[in-house]
Amino acid sequence: MHPHRSAIVCLTGLLSLQVSASPTPVEKRQTPTISNSVIFSPPSNAGWVDPRVLYPRAVQLESGAFIATWENYSPEPPKVYFPIYKSTDEGASWTQISKVEDTVNGWGLRYQPFLYQLPVAIGSYPAGTLLVAGNSIPTDLSQTKIDIYASKDDGVTWSFVSSVASGGVAQPVNGETPVWEPLLMVYNGQLVCYYSDQRDSTYGQKLAHQTTTDLKTWSSIVDDVHDTSSYAARPGMPAITKLPNNNYIFAYEACGSDGCRVHYRLTSDPLDVLSAPSYTLKSTAGSTTTSSPFVVWSSVGGANGTIILSGGSASNIFVNQNLGDPNSWVEHTTPQPNAYARSMVLFQDDDSKMLIIGAGHLPPSSTNYVSVSVIDLKETMGI
Repeated sequence: MHPHRSAIVCLTGLLSLQVSASPTPVEKRQTPTISNSVIFSPPSNAGWVDPRVLYPRAVQLESGAFIATWENYSPEPPKVYFPIYKSTDEGASWTQISKVEDTVNGWGLRYQPFLYQLPVAIGSYPAGTLLVAGNSIPTDLSQTKIDIYASKDDGVTWSFVSSVASGGVAQPVNGETPVWEPLLMVYNGQLVCYYSDQRDSTYGQKLAHQTTTDLKTWSSIVDDVHDTSSYAARPGMPAITKLPNNNYIFAYEACGSDGCRVHYRLTSDPLDVLSAPSYTLKSTAGSTTTSSPFVVWSSVGGANGTIILSGGSASNIFVNQNLGDPNSWVEHTTPQPNAYARSMVLFQDDDSKMLIIGAGHLPPSSTNYVSVSVIDLKETMGI
């Protein structure tokens, strides 16, 4: 969620659009690391409002190219949308290739985009289809709606697929009824959409998911995290990845009950997170991190590989080479500044390399920009 939202808005087409219908070869660079390289910085004199940009997400396509998107905050009209940027040189340079526009509600695509490439076919959508899940919200923030759009040409063109969930006013205030922060993952031949949900009057906010086998119709709601001890508790911003022991780590922020510190659960069934115990993320040095977690797993670092977790309050990453054991988290520095809702992508052909993308902080933040770093995990962890 965005704790200090006002009626703020996204990209208005100030950027020139470069579209290529044919795949671009991916350049293999000799230098594998990048430090806080700017993808996009809004113009200072064009009416962009605080926080300018926020909440970036990226994915590496089967072709090897990277695709990125984020929230933009520029004057309306026209309707807001998610810009789509592409890199064919391992994150060194980026070009806008398209935009994902709201074609069904007339509101615009405003908050919390999530990118995902289908590893298997789901319904009539073949493996390799690129998806964006995002929050469609009108300018007055009176409604929220998690919609899915698809691209079958690696992000050049987009079409509406379906709506997962609809809610009320886009304000993170207990008693309001919005839906927030979608995250997609395929599990057992179905697509899962995890999200934050304020519609249940029993809780200020909870985490839940719905599933689909055809990308058109969605299952009933299943709770993933809720706090029965306090209505004020607001678990939010789900993040999940699979581990080599067939467990999953499910991370989230515990706002309203633990100062938004990052918590996580370990479960063998990603559709039954609720029954798994919760741990507070704490490093061996006693450090914690707050808000907007993101988590991936790399095969580097021994038989168990390495869990890598990013939180909103730290530039550092937290790593765990013991399958999520709560006493095995170690902090390591990165060149990527801390940011609200950073995300990470492991390179498909070498998962010792990782791209981190960030876009600054919640308001007041009048100097936010979108940037990436590419790090060598072995060097970062000293292995």
